[in-house]
Amino acid sequence: MSNHVSEISDASFETDVLKNTGAVLVDFWAPWCGPCRALGPVVEELAGVYGNQVKFAKCNVDDNPVTPQQYGIRSIPTLIFFKNGKVVNQVVGVVAKAKLEEMIKTLA
Repeated sequence: MSNHVSEISDASFETDVLKNTGAVLVDFWAPWCGPCRALGPVVEELAGVYGNQVKFAKCNVDDNPVTPQQYGIRSIPTLIFFKNGKVVNQVVGVVAKAKLEEMIKTLA
C-alpha cells in the first residue's frame, strides 16, 4: 500500500467508509486477480492526485468476505464510490483512467 491508499477491513469499514463525512473510493480486489493488479497502479496514481479531496481505500475480498457480500460484489475489481457513507457510483472491471478521473471529480 502506498501512503495515498489505505487498506481497510470488514472490521474497519464502518469507521473508515460509512462514518466518513467526505468522499471515499473503495477498491475491492484480491492478490490473485490479474485485472485487479492492472487497475491497482491506476488507483494509486489517482490517489496521488486526488488524495487530498477523496479518501482511497482497498479491501482484499479474500481476507474480508463480509463487506463485499453486503454490497453484492460478484466480480473484481469493483470500485465503489461513497459520499457521506452512501454509495453514489460503482464500476466493475478495468476501466480507463480518464473515466475514473471523471467519476472522482463528481465526488470531490
